[in-house]
Amino acid sequence: MTKTTPRLRGEDLTLAYDERTIARDLDLEIPDGSFTVIVGPNACGKSTVLRALARMLKPTAGRVLLDGQHIHSLPSKEVARRLGLLPQTATAPDGITVADLVARGRFPHQKLLRQWSRDDERAVDAAMASTRVSELADRAVDELSGGQRQRVWIAMALAQETPILLLDEPTTYLDIAHQIEVLNLCAQLHEEQDRTMVAVLHDLNHATRYATHLVALKEGRVVAQGDPGEIVTARLVEEVFGLPCVVVPDPETGTPLVVPRARTSRLGRDSAHPAVHAAAHAPAARPAGGAA
Repeated sequence: MTKTTPRLRGEDLTLAYDERTIARDLDLEIPDGSFTVIVGPNACGKSTVLRALARMLKPTAGRVLLDGQHIHSLPSKEVARRLGLLPQTATAPDGITVADLVARGRFPHQKLLRQWSRDDERAVDAAMASTRVSELADRAVDELSGGQRQRVWIAMALAQETPILLLDEPTTYLDIAHQIEVLNLCAQLHEEQDRTMVAVLHDLNHATRYATHLVALKEGRVVAQGDPGEIVTARLVEEVFGLPCVVVPDPETGTPLVVPRARTSRLGRDSAHPAVHAAAHAPAARPAGGAA
């Protein structure tokens, strides 16, 4: 079977801020229709890579391709019709209502001689319904809880009606219940609307539970990528994060669950656990060029 070229990919990327190089010679492909999650330790380049894919950061070398075209050669509105971005720290104008903020997602579809249309109305209503914020339409965004605000921002991104949606740490500053709520919503949107989702997450267990394709970064390079169930091992976690652990099946989903090793005084008791024995014999992680 002939392998199709993904719509979004980076080739030989060198990414830098001023004089500081974050990544060099980085190749990354986002499988179409996947829920791709990028993980790695702090300052490894996760958000930098996402910003480059979203055209928010221009590579100092290499290129990002969107539908086979250099992303920086495309008009801004054209990119915004194909690719949506939820930034890490989104700020709403003071006093803006939920409906008005979500409606801003339609800006890429506006033209000089055609402003608001029935298509715009339909897209906004559908986006608010999908994220369950319709009943909040007349509320001021700054009056909402953190979880509600994040759903509103996702609704705005959905209103763009882009086939690809990038989310930079969408669960930051949320408590555990709202983190799961947002991630369940993202998974539902991926499954029901066949959107390609790309997210940066800090929590490795959230990543392994929700991702269909996982990318592990360290010091600006891809260490491993592929199906979380195939690449996530104790050896990979220790290599990427420096964390001794065992990896066992999540009792809810069967996906990899990373359990940090206990402190030394507990190891004698815990080492007899069968999961520890199994993890010690886990296969090595697939190299970065492995299956997508």
